[in-house]
Amino acid sequence: MKIGLIGDYDESVTAHRAIERALRDVPHEWIATETIASEARVSGFDGLWAVPATPYRSQSGALTAIRFAREHDLPFLGTCGGFQHAVLEYARNVLGWSDAVHGEESEEGRAVIAELQCSLVEVTDEIQLLPGTRIAAAYGTSEIREGYHCRYGVAPDFEALLESGPLRVTARDRDGAVRAVELEGHRFFAGTLFQPERAALAGRPAPLVSAFLDACRHAGLSGAPGSPARRHRRE
Repeated sequence: MKIGLIGDYDESVTAHRAIERALRDVPHEWIATETIASEARVSGFDGLWAVPATPYRSQSGALTAIRFAREHDLPFLGTCGGFQHAVLEYARNVLGWSDAVHGEESEEGRAVIAELQCSLVEVTDEIQLLPGTRIAAAYGTSEIREGYHCRYGVAPDFEALLESGPLRVTARDRDGAVRAVELEGHRFFAGTLFQPERAALAGRPAPLVSAFLDACRHAGLSGAPGSPARRHRRE
């Protein structure tokens, strides 16, 4: 099994150090976003994780990787900035909003990701998990506390549309704001505005990361499209 990390590695980013700790025993590769010119760059992995720390050097590269995972049933996890870009990719390529934008990077177009009224930089907060969702099953509870480092989230005007399609809201904060989503009918496609990987820095399990890795293992064994096992069978 090998995991592709979509993002521009920076040792000074807490989440990046946490991801290294969380994946200490799992083969993985950091894939700089500007190197993703086509889906071929990300087609040789058993799962893709779009990581925090945005703006990415290439938004186009990140969106290409996310779209590949979504369309090819390849396990995907997006945390913080990865979550934001998963929502952006969905708006553009599933809902057909070609003018959808991330508010951190553009003021022209329909902002599906907008600046939060209250910044969540180095904040830990309570999160309510919706029953019957992957994330609730991973944590085995309906309420968790997790850490954030972000200033942007799902735009309030866009939230209602997330309830009308396959990309479902799976977690909210105490005020009802969207904090996680998952894609119905997909092997594993989940995104969180919070950073579950931070648990690894405290020596604690990261349940959602573990669930993602389990899905990646099963994808590799079954030969999911794009995975090394599937390519080997073709060859």
